[in-house]
Amino acid sequence: MSRVFATALGDQNMVIEDVMIETETTGRMRLRSSEVLVFSVRPRASQAGRCSRCRKRCPGYDAGGRGGDAPRRWRTLDVGTTKAYLQAAAPRVACVEHGVVVAHVPWARPGAKHTWAFEDTCAWLAAHTALSVLTVLLRIAWRTVAAIVARVVADGRDTNDLLDGLTRIGIDEIAYRKGHRYLTCVVDHATGRLVWAGEGRNSETLGRFFDELGAARAARLTHVSCDGAAWIHTLVGQRAPQALICLDPFHVVAWALKALDKVRVRTMTRAGIRDRHAMWAVRKNPADLTGEQRTSLAAIADTNAALYRSYLLKEQLREVFRAKGATGRQLLAGWLSWASHSRIPEFVTLARTIRRYRDLIWNTLDHGLSNAKSEATNTHLRALTKRAYGFHSPDALIAMAMLTRGGLCYNYPAASHEIRPTETSVAPTLWRASAILHAQRLQAALLGQ
Repeated sequence: MSRVFATALGDQNMVIEDVMIETETTGRMRLRSSEVLVFSVRPRASQAGRCSRCRKRCPGYDAGGRGGDAPRRWRTLDVGTTKAYLQAAAPRVACVEHGVVVAHVPWARPGAKHTWAFEDTCAWLAAHTALSVLTVLLRIAWRTVAAIVARVVADGRDTNDLLDGLTRIGIDEIAYRKGHRYLTCVVDHATGRLVWAGEGRNSETLGRFFDELGAARAARLTHVSCDGAAWIHTLVGQRAPQALICLDPFHVVAWALKALDKVRVRTMTRAGIRDRHAMWAVRKNPADLTGEQRTSLAAIADTNAALYRSYLLKEQLREVFRAKGATGRQLLAGWLSWASHSRIPEFVTLARTIRRYRDLIWNTLDHGLSNAKSEATNTHLRALTKRAYGFHSPDALIAMAMLTRGGLCYNYPAASHEIRPTETSVAPTLWRASAILHAQRLQAALLGQ
């Protein structure tokens, strides 16, 4: 019977000695009392007396720190709608490597107040649903969710080296709160996963990534996609000089859109023209224009030559990145000549900027690399922030990002307990017969109505 209960609670390396029903009082302002299940457990002999960090057998130190012989409790998954706890002694052992630590328990991570099954379920729900729903379902606080996610991610990083095998990466930054608070994110182009994130957007922040990566693995980088930030270019040139820096096409076209907006405001204000369709008429792709926007664009072509030429310059720059390769290089050379001699101040300045980054744009055209996967990660992080109603700590957001975009989220725990029937097992036959009988009864009930 002990083995049955242990399997139901998600760990067969423990022995259940007793099951009790106790009354628990929760709440500060409004006290609430409810009955909870308490399973008195102990580790199996093969799991007892081990260090909780390295899992090596160690000599005992004492019965459990300040509390002495007082047992500890770990919250586990509810039994039906009733809260459940595992209760066990927590002796300490003297590890040669880690010193005096609490002995290993097979049902929980070191320092946790919840079991593996509970934390893995919580992490999966945090990655797939709103935190407000999660806190009600599991009856825990938001801070508890953040602590659990941090432990799950730390555990996943210990067993999965996300920085191993990197060759093509994308570097970008995202604002996670007001007041110019940013995260720098590094994405693996091969897998699309977020492999590193840190607070800040400067060379010091990116330097921490290269410190964790190490010189040997940095030497294996071949391509780095990023925007026009000089601090990224400088540090990549210092720490990974062999890597080709590819300027993100989206940011280059965004520069052209900013220049186009300045031309539109300047020329239309000077002419005293107010056209509410003009902005999107010159910004959107030609194939996506509505009827009103097409009419507005035709009017601009007839009455505003400078703005229409700016629109054509923007579209030609987009065509450069669509063509790619040697054709893209030729188109870029023609675009630079056209923009430089356009006598439109905004695009003359843009031509100087693009000529300064021409080698990086050539790398983009030759290798077809962009920051699209980094931008997809940024969009996901914005959705996470909105879903959680903001994050007070960047560490909490980084943990959630690594959980959802770094591939560190566990499969739903129930999926790992899939029953695989054998030819000699009668369980599948019984289950199938029960399902057929249930379906027949349901069909009869529906026909009766």
